[in-house]
Amino acid sequence: MRTVGLTGGIASGKSTVARLLAARGVPVLDLDRVSRGVVAEGEPALAEIAARWPGVVRDGVLDRKALGERIVADPAARRELEAITHPLIWARTEAWLGEQARAGADVAVVEAALMVETGSYRRYDALIVVACAPEVQRRRLAAREGYDAATADGWLAAQMPLEQKVAVADVVIWNNGGQAELGGALDAAWTRVVSAPI
Repeated sequence: MRTVGLTGGIASGKSTVARLLAARGVPVLDLDRVSRGVVAEGEPALAEIAARWPGVVRDGVLDRKALGERIVADPAARRELEAITHPLIWARTEAWLGEQARAGADVAVVEAALMVETGSYRRYDALIVVACAPEVQRRRLAAREGYDAATADGWLAAQMPLEQKVAVADVVIWNNGGQAELGGALDAAWTRVVSAPI
């Protein structure tokens, strides 16, 4: 079974591409959903997080905003959190990939925002990066989140530069237009992904 990583910049259309692939019957795993699952109520990781950062778990539920405020400007704390959660996330990902292989899938896609930043893209046979121009990202952030220009620029500045993600991609889907254009770009990209040697 061919494994494919799917990532992109903020407001690039990565999640839209994931939905389009799922609608075509391609198995897609959203790692954001997996990451929420490993810190759900009653999970061992939640107890570790509560012990390490008192006050971020309330009534057995992780306050993601409070945790984010603790780690956003502290690289050491971020690494501690990753040491707690990443092995669990990867174990669940491997289990899911195994399920897809046993079910006879020819290809399975794992979607994650920080795949290049963490280096986890190397775990997959191919990497798709969904990209768009910065002005398109700003426009989408304004429409989707209500951000003004300064806030949108702050989010873009906090991201890994798009060219670094594009540089390691096997296939890039440029998503500067509408849904119809994205569908055509996805068709071309998907043909390249599934026909390339592993």
